[in-house]
Amino acid sequence: MRVIAYCRVSTSNQKEEGTIEIQERAIAEFCSQYKHELVKIFKDDGVSGGLEDRPGLAEMFSFLESKEGKKTESVVIWKLDRLARDLYIQEHLIKKLELLNKTLISTKEPDLNNNDPMRKAFRQFMGIVSELEKSFITMRLSGGRLNKARKGKYAGGSVALGYTAVDKELIQSTEEAKTVINIFRMKKNNHLSINEIARRLNDEGHKTKRGGRWYASTVSYILHNPLYKGQYEYRDIPTKRNDLRLFHA
Repeated sequence: MRVIAYCRVSTSNQKEEGTIEIQERAIAEFCSQYKHELVKIFKDDGVSGGLEDRPGLAEMFSFLESKEGKKTESVVIWKLDRLARDLYIQEHLIKKLELLNKTLISTKEPDLNNNDPMRKAFRQFMGIVSELEKSFITMRLSGGRLNKARKGKYAGGSVALGYTAVDKELIQSTEEAKTVINIFRMKKNNHLSINEIARRLNDEGHKTKRGGRWYASTVSYILHNPLYKGQYEYRDIPTKRNDLRLFHA
């Protein structure tokens, strides 16, 4: 049988550990065992299981619709949850393959395309299990972050100008902090408008956290961010962090 393969890992940790290479190797061994001709491998390395931002999956479907792809009979995956953990997305993608007259083969779950009601129910059950596992992992991660926030510790998210994350903790960044303090001084002592502050910052060559230009909206965000007054918030959980305070009223 002439086949292609699809591999996916969902986190940067898995990417670093080479999990996608394990999938590729297992699929190659599977194809060799069953005498399948493996034409091409498509992969998404370090992306989520949703349908957004899946360039490898998009490329795979484009290939299957091409002249060369039409000669391909099946798509081989390592496990069903590598296609997607969400049951609805699983069934949607399997249906898309059926419309292209392609079958889906898993090295771990046999006969995925069998129309037997029990086999279909098993496939859906495996999808539900993976979906619940994903929800459980998300719940634990979220719970852990909330617990950290309640203790006043950095729970994740974007890092504001004036700070840096070191060993999963937020600390002041000396040079950036000078810019933030300068903004508050220009507003309080010099009584400059946010437009005037933005213009002065750009004229003096100061950059935003992302290295861009200053605008009134960016300055306003700095002035109204409670973090600079030592008030750290995560999901509406406020805690006092005097070590992070940059502005003293």
